[in-house]
Amino acid sequence: MTVTPQPHPVYVIGAGPGGLAVAAALRARGVRAVVLEKADAVGHSWRHHYDRLRLHTTRRLSSLPGLRMPRSFGRWVARADVVRYLEKYAEFHDLEIVTGVEVTRVERAEAEGAEAKGPQGPEARWVLHATGGRRLVGSAVVVATGFNHTPRLPDWPGLETYTAKAELVHASAYRNPTPYEGRDVLVVGAGNTGAEIAADLAGGGAARVRLAVRTPPYIVRRSTLGWPTQRSGILVRRLPVRLVDGLTGLLGRFMAADLSAYGMPRPQGGLYSRVRAGAIPVQDVGLVAAVKAGTVEPVAAVASFDGSEVVLADGTRLAPDAIVAATGYRRALEPLLGHLGVLDERGRPVTGKALPPGLYFTGFTNPISGMFREMALDAERIARRIAKQAAA
Repeated sequence: MTVTPQPHPVYVIGAGPGGLAVAAALRARGVRAVVLEKADAVGHSWRHHYDRLRLHTTRRLSSLPGLRMPRSFGRWVARADVVRYLEKYAEFHDLEIVTGVEVTRVERAEAEGAEAKGPQGPEARWVLHATGGRRLVGSAVVVATGFNHTPRLPDWPGLETYTAKAELVHASAYRNPTPYEGRDVLVVGAGNTGAEIAADLAGGGAARVRLAVRTPPYIVRRSTLGWPTQRSGILVRRLPVRLVDGLTGLLGRFMAADLSAYGMPRPQGGLYSRVRAGAIPVQDVGLVAAVKAGTVEPVAAVASFDGSEVVLADGTRLAPDAIVAATGYRRALEPLLGHLGVLDERGRPVTGKALPPGLYFTGFTNPISGMFREMALDAERIARRIAKQAAA
């Protein structure tokens, strides 16, 4: 596809799967898109996830626009293969990517006094301030900096004065179980990341693994009789919440694991109600077997730290050798966009008509239908809108 020269390109912030997908969809429509990435290569976050990670969505439903994932990757694509795919994707679509550039602030063009229109091309709407004193003027901006951007640790009482020699790291720093062989490890957080890291440690030589659970999750099979859970997520996305809660309640014994006999209470509330509130079910890739075998021990949530001990919500005191905190991430969009009034009270982008013209977001939800799939659909929607505005 020939891209028409444009004085004010579309700037895409972030060269992860969401940003690359939008850039490719725009290029396919003849719109110039420049991807700005603060790291030195595409797919930065995927390069630094833990080694054992695989997509929880099927290969067939995880391809981005214009390039299928190879069959050789298998059904559940490994982290390293995701990185290879993103590299190939950028090369295949001949995307214009500038690495080593971090955008620090986005302003509306009129507020910056930017030129309104060049000799050809769409009107300038946005000014981006970036490292090196760069001031970039664009017709549109797509923010694709990622759902898992900045590691978050809870503000646990006593954490600052925790005096133990135990190693405490966020899950973003965990790679594999080798450094934890023979050690007593506490994993904090029972989401997908915490559950998988706990199972990884249990199978990788840790002497003892405990999993601190604040809110018991629904734990579902990745697939049942060949039917992936992702497809069920796609089918129910637009059904009434109460209806889906009822269906999953009836089918609960077949869909979700019950570990109440092993120290993990059953989850409260309907599965889909929990999803709509942001609590995605945990896909079982080893946790259930590890809990039943006793190699992962569910314990109460971490309440505080006291001297050299970890205090749990039920009063239990632990002194582990290491702590891995799978406690989530912040979007960290406030310095970039907080002044524009486009973030909600949780720091996530508002949606729909509340956004000013020419500003778009992708990759800031965690849907049960699959993040890669939704980013691919978002890319096409965003590209259509931008191309239509450019042609107007």
